[in-house]
Amino acid sequence: MATGMIEPSLVALQQRLGLTFSRTDLLDRALTHRSAGAEHNERLEFLGDAVLQTAISALLYERFAGSDEGDLTRVRAHLVREDSLARAALAVGLPDVLRLSEGEARGGGALRPSILADALEAVIGAAFVDGGYAQAHALVQRLFGEVIAGTGIDNWTKDAKTELQEWLQARKLPVPAYRIVATRGQSHAQTFDVECAVPSLGLTEHGEGKSRRAAEQNAARRMLATLKASDRPGGPLRS
Repeated sequence: MATGMIEPSLVALQQRLGLTFSRTDLLDRALTHRSAGAEHNERLEFLGDAVLQTAISALLYERFAGSDEGDLTRVRAHLVREDSLARAALAVGLPDVLRLSEGEARGGGALRPSILADALEAVIGAAFVDGGYAQAHALVQRLFGEVIAGTGIDNWTKDAKTELQEWLQARKLPVPAYRIVATRGQSHAQTFDVECAVPSLGLTEHGEGKSRRAAEQNAARRMLATLKASDRPGGPLRS
């Protein structure tokens, strides 16, 4: 597709993206769902996924200089998951320019989160092929920079109880049980000792806190540490 003959809708999209493609055929392909023909966007999506991961990692590395690998990985996972990508795709108006089969379009495909997320990754892949990593990184920064800059690392961190529950459920294990085993101090300044138990694994951990909730979080945090250590190669859960 020659630059002088580009469709008005794609001109407007490039303005919203903040970049001008030298090869507009790449952008056209990035917006083409596999239902619309053989020249679809899946290869560009594959490439864009990798570029997105790298660019987001670089942005997080710069933004959260004091954070460890675990925190950065957790934030990146939030940013690159389907619902986050779909929201970014909506913000730049991708539903208006997606190329879908008639059946897919009638079925609401232009607003389906999976299709939007895939198309956004494909656009990022197209930007990389068209102008290299610098252009693709700049696009990712425009898409996600405001979100990254406007939040702290704690906004993206799951509490220990939630993370423990998800860890167990992912392995089809029952959720943990919590119980207060002791309280110390006067009623206005008590310290709670809470037990976190995973009976299916025969494990218990204790946590203390100035409230029951804080004690449960501490116990869950210790249980997570035990489980993650045991789940490594050579650990009890792998033996």
